[in-house]
Amino acid sequence: MAKPPPLVGHKAQREQLIGDIENDNVAHAYLFSGPRHLGKMAVARWFATHLMLEDIDPKDHDDVKGQIERLVHPDLLVLDQLWMEKTCDDWDIIAKTSNVPQQHRAKNGAKTDTISIDDIRALQGRLYETGTSKWRCCIVRSVERMKDESANAFLKILEEPPQGVVFILTTQSNTSLLPTVVSRTRSIRFNRLTLPELRELLVDTEADDSQFILHLSQGAPGTLVKLKDNPDLLREQRLMHSKAASFWQSKSIREKLALIEPLKDRGELANQFMMHLSIALREQGTDTEPKQVEALMDLIKALKTNANRQLMAQKFVLTIS
Repeated sequence: MAKPPPLVGHKAQREQLIGDIENDNVAHAYLFSGPRHLGKMAVARWFATHLMLEDIDPKDHDDVKGQIERLVHPDLLVLDQLWMEKTCDDWDIIAKTSNVPQQHRAKNGAKTDTISIDDIRALQGRLYETGTSKWRCCIVRSVERMKDESANAFLKILEEPPQGVVFILTTQSNTSLLPTVVSRTRSIRFNRLTLPELRELLVDTEADDSQFILHLSQGAPGTLVKLKDNPDLLREQRLMHSKAASFWQSKSIREKLALIEPLKDRGELANQFMMHLSIALREQGTDTEPKQVEALMDLIKALKTNANRQLMAQKFVLTIS
């Protein structure tokens, strides 16, 4: 597992989790919910470490922490990145975040990151191994990736959990999961961090970059760390933001249509450009017109449907021009 960034924020959530350990009130399953990149997985790893260090001789703590960080501790199972043909098929990369067997995905030529019934069976095959700690921990990122068959299989595990296993699950939204899965977990909500909390991660960053990264991260430390640690990505985002700002400032319909081109195709690029459009519009302050805000909201809703994206983008440009 890649070394996580310094853990910041989420004080109330962490205090609750430590309280569960100290009060001998650890649940068999936890559900961490909240938007992407808030640090849910970082807190999940942190909590798993505290659980697995309980009743361990302090002189062995550093060794155990190292095993947990490298994903080689026998009492830690993590299902994070999934093997996908031509997308994520480097086993060395996958091994940094996941240690549940995934050879079946390569054999079947998996092309999506949907958690399949075979993934659940591979996980289940490891759950009943003999542990060396008081607790064994199983972390599953984005459990909404499970479809009906795999979700129902996982539900059966939650209904009759192996002795001493603590499940730590993450999701962007509880409503995307089977209610029966949610009801069998202790749900903890994660929120966006404050600016003072985020600034702790930017102490060695230049002021101009720091301000832009804070603005773009929108309270998500995961996004902040990616931008801070990847100069190429930061330059790409600055360029995209510049184009989004130019879109609102331009008086030319032709230029606006050219600038909004990234929205014609579905994908992460379109999602990022839409985010920049929203941020750039807010930056206009008192110069923002109500019809611009309304038109942008309508566009966001339209692009979530199966409507022709290019036509929707053109309609948006004509509405605000």
